[in-house]
Amino acid sequence: MERTFVMVKPDGFRRGLVGEILARFERKGFRILALKALRIPRELAERHYAEHWEKPFFGSLVAFITSGPVVALVLEGPGAVAEVRKMVGATHPKDALPGTIRGDYATTIDENVIHASASLEDAQREIALFFRPEELL
Repeated sequence: MERTFVMVKPDGFRRGLVGEILARFERKGFRILALKALRIPRELAERHYAEHWEKPFFGSLVAFITSGPVVALVLEGPGAVAEVRKMVGATHPKDALPGTIRGDYATTIDENVIHASASLEDAQREIALFFRPEELL
């Protein structure tokens, strides 16, 4: 079994998509090991997006992710990282296929509803940023 990190971003939370998104993962057979709603402090957002530190969009990325509540969760299942990424769809909504979460709900590249870990290493790092070990079921 593999674990991955997922976050419903402020636009997904604001638009009331949390339940629908969680239902998709559950229907696919993923187990939710941890779940919480929070407002991400700036320092945590900067650590989460550290690989983008030098990129021109870093400031707007941090500003957006801290602009409202998010839902952070840990999913577990076979091949979770790759399978969840397939379900999430391409980063840019214009490239996301219908039937994927971004293909169905994202409006712009800046407000694309959801984040999912890109690799097993990213998943481990992101889970550790948002959850203590005792919070995982």
